Amino acid sequence: MTNIQEVARLAGVSPSTVSNVLNGRTDRMGKETLARVRAAIVTLGFVPNRVARQLKTGHTPLLGLLVPSTANPGYALIAREIENAAQERHGFRVLLCNTARDVGKETSFFDDLLAHGVRGVVIVSSLDDERHAEAAVERGLVVLSYDRRATPGTPTRIDHVSIDSVACARMATELLIRCGHTRIAFATAAGKTMSRSDKIAGFRSAAEQAGLSATARVIEVRTASAYGDAEMVDAGRQLATQLAADPMRPTAVVAVNDMLALGLMAGLRDAGLAVPADVSVIGMDDLFPASLVHPALSTVRSPVADMARTVVERIMARLADPGLPTAETVFQPELIERQSVAPPAV
Repeated sequence: MTNIQEVARLAGVSPSTVSNVLNGRTDRMGKETLARVRAAIVTLGFVPNRVARQLKTGHTPLLGLLVPSTANPGYALIAREIENAAQERHGFRVLLCNTARDVGKETSFFDDLLAHGVRGVVIVSSLDDERHAEAAVERGLVVLSYDRRATPGTPTRIDHVSIDSVACARMATELLIRCGHTRIAFATAAGKTMSRSDKIAGFRSAAEQAGLSATARVIEVRTASAYGDAEMVDAGRQLATQLAADPMRPTAVVAVNDMLALGLMAGLRDAGLAVPADVSVIGMDDLFPASLVHPALSTVRSPVADMARTVVERIMARLADPGLPTAETVFQPELIERQSVAPPAV
């Protein structure tokens, strides 16, 4: 069986250089050197022994990624971007776990990942209580929380990367207000998370500033699961049925995410109501279907690719230096105006 020393001899480099290539550490490597090493790997049919590497180092080049549900394309997009950043820049693969934001499942996944030599984990949960993640850090994991800000005034050993959720909802609500809407609503699944609570706060802040507190309302849609992450389209359809029967229905709705917004638009159409003529709709995320539906969905875009790169670089830095202080990075959203928002009918 070919070993790393034979690859190094054929390429005319040191074994450590071959190791750098195998682990994705090629940023400072010359193009010709990198090409020689890769050619030698192909010529010799070299396959790295990852089991042996794990036995030697105590860890494996894998990142754990815990998401609520890949049935929601928003989490599938996050997973893809994190995987791309981890693989292209560091040679790490990603193990994807669906948790339904269940603390017991998240804790079990932490244990399983540790047992398999994984030392870096990204958790997409946004739950108010992160004590189970803090406990995972005590057992040796480097944990980064995505889509959740750090709790103000509370010491933490977890890094945080998030979008400014308050700004997301405020931005969406202000667009509706500028278009002349006074009866507005914020729609979300009933399960509360920190990011959802922040979005509600942003909605209410914008409504209050415009003097619309009396007519602005929050609508929470009940779902079969606690947080409804895999049921957002159905939640939107359910909401459409409620609105169609409401003589004082809002003329515009801010949806907690694009999937709920898309379900709402479909349900309104089925009920004989037009978007935006009868009800304007705006989402949050800017997932790829948003620009494909008719009318195209106005939304608030999150810079997912930039956030994913920050996630991966932060995890890698902490793996290299466990003593590195934790950090919080908050990204700003971008308003995307399309055809699902218009002035209210006179």
